[in-house]
Order: sequence, then structure tokens, then C-alpha cells
Amino acid sequence: MQKNRIIVTSVVIEGRSKAEVAKDYGVTYRWVHTLVTRYLHGGSEALEPHSRRPLTSSTKTPPEIEAQVLALRHSLEKSGHDAGPHTIAAHLHREHGASPAVSTIWKILTRHNLIVPEPKKRPRSSYIRFQADLPNETWQSDFTHWRLADGAGVEILTFLDDHARLALTVNAYPVVTVQRVLVQFRDTVAEFGPPASTLTDNGLVFTTRVRGGKNTFENELNLLGIDQKNGRPNHPQTQGKVERFQQTLKKWLRRQPPSATIEDLQAQLDTFRDYYNTVRPHRSLDRRTPAETYTARSKATPAGTDGHWRIREDRVDESGSITLRFNSRMHHIGIGRAHKHERVRVLIHDREIRVINPSTGELLRELTLDTTRDYQPQKPQNALPKESEM
Repeated sequence: MQKNRIIVTSVVIEGRSKAEVAKDYGVTYRWVHTLVTRYLHGGSEALEPHSRRPLTSSTKTPPEIEAQVLALRHSLEKSGHDAGPHTIAAHLHREHGASPAVSTIWKILTRHNLIVPEPKKRPRSSYIRFQADLPNETWQSDFTHWRLADGAGVEILTFLDDHARLALTVNAYPVVTVQRVLVQFRDTVAEFGPPASTLTDNGLVFTTRVRGGKNTFENELNLLGIDQKNGRPNHPQTQGKVERFQQTLKKWLRRQPPSATIEDLQAQLDTFRDYYNTVRPHRSLDRRTPAETYTARSKATPAGTDGHWRIREDRVDESGSITLRFNSRMHHIGIGRAHKHERVRVLIHDREIRVINPSTGELLRELTLDTTRDYQPQKPQNALPKESEM
């Protein structure tokens, strides 16, 4: 600063030439000219060192983009949804066709103190991940606890596709029983087809193998040729996808008005399930939605059941029968007059027929269709006893 003043004084006050002053003080003629010009236009203050920071930056995020990032972060958090940089980037790209880099979004959130560093947190890259190759290759299932507005405890049962993370069905009950697991499983199969395998913990609603037998859910899987897998005790990481889904679900539920009834809670679960499956980008799926991932590949099927599979609803007629068309020929299947006018669900795998009560899950009739005859009479050897008679 002092040297700059002497240079300017030598030229302006003493009247020396700029070239001479530049030579005496070991600077360039251009620098002397610059200092003199500054002084003549701005006085002594203009001789202070100027910042070398550029007036504009081509890499700085435009204010309107930064505002979009912050607004989306606030909106997602308020709704109880995931609001991390990856999710924000996916939403912005979906809405506007482009988005800042994830690292840029992270810097914006950090600058506004919206991200708390967790240096001791285990990095995602350190986890060993297992994922089914196809939809319906494995369904994970588990239930978790929740409370209604009056403090009453309820339980939420989920079936989740391992490959796509698709929340297949999410239902609330006063308490989850093996019969409710069975009915929900059948409803899930009716909508999505049967899985090749299931993966659950060792809860008694899923397996009673530790007691030396099988419950009705296990028998159902066996009848359909579905492989049943169970995680080892006290190791919930085996069912990590459904466990993680339940954490995400509960985080969202905590941001919603408390449900007064199970029906209210079920409505909230249906809303979340739709958002989770069709709107929320999933980091483990390259930011695609579970629905997009689930429909991108052909479904796996149970071992030994590669034939034609279909499910239909029907009503038992006055004579206690239902009709079924097979290879363009109509057949009548006897169910029993005791069930006339009842709604039934028919599970058909080639010629193997199973008729169940969709409300209770009771198996009413099981048979192999005799294609040589129209009427399929009831036969003692084809009718399974009811659970109450076992």
C-alpha cells in the first residue's frame, strides 16, 4: 500500500514519467498506469488492494434452483417423506427434466444447516446387499406395532417384493394371527400372482416348525409349491427390506393426524402405499419407483408350477355349484348347497382347482378337473376338513 502511494506521488506530484517510475521501483509500466488511473478516479482509497474474486461465477447455482431445492426439502420433510439429496434430485428431474448434481444439492442443504454430519455412521458402501433377480422371486413379510389416537394397540402386516421393493399389501389388524396372514397372502396372490418363495422371521404366525409341525400358512405355501425361507433368530437384517419399509412407513405415520379407528389407519396406509410404490424414487433402484421396477421384468413363479395360473371370483348358485370354462368347455363344480349364494375365490393352476372363502380363507373344495365330464361331483377324498374339525 505504501509503495503504491509513493509510485502515484512520483507521477502526479513530482511530474516524473511513468516509464521512469516503473524502472525505479521495479514494476511494469502498465501497473504504474493502473495505479495513477485509480487515484485520479477514486482518490487514495482506490489504491487499496482489490479482491481478485470474480464478479460472477459460472459454477454457482442460480438462486431460483436453490429455492426449488429448499422448498422441496421442506415439503418432503413436512409430509414425513424421505428428503435426502438423492430424492430431491430425482423429484426435480421428474418435474423439470433436469436437476443439479446430488453433490450440489448436498452443499446447498449443508450451507443452510439442513444436514447434520454423522462421521461415525457406517457408509452404505460397506453393506453387503442381496436382491432377488426377478419380481415375485421372493416376498418378504413382517408385522409391526402401532397405536391409534386413543392409545389402543394395533398391528400392521406387510408383504413386500424383494426385487422391486414394491409394497404388495399393507393391512392393519387388532392383532395379526396366522389366519389373517393366510387371508392377506391369498389376497396378495390374487392380485400379483404367486411368488417363488417367501422370507419371514420365525414368528408363530409364519411358521411352527420349532414346535414340530406346520401351520395353515405353511401348508398353503406347500400346496402352491412355494419355497419358504426363514431368517435365523435374532437377526432381523435377513428381512432387512421389509424392516426398512416399516421404518419409512412409521416415519410418515408420525407426521399424520392420529387415526381414531383401524379403518382410518387403513386409509392412511393405502395412501402411503400408493405414494411409496408409484411416486417415491428409491435409492436402491437407481431412483426408479418400485412400480416401475416391478413391471420391468417377467415374474418368477413357484417351482413346479410353471403352467397356466389364474384367479377368479364367483358366486355359488342355488344348486351349490360354480361354473368354470376350461379349453372352451364349460364345467360345473359342486361345492355344496350349504354354501349357496356365497362369494368364493377360485385359484386355478392348469387342471388343479382350489375354491376358498375370500372372507375367512376357508378352503371349500380342492380337486383335479376331469375334463371328460361336465359336472364335478363332491367326493370325500377331494374335500379337505375344515380347521375347526382338525
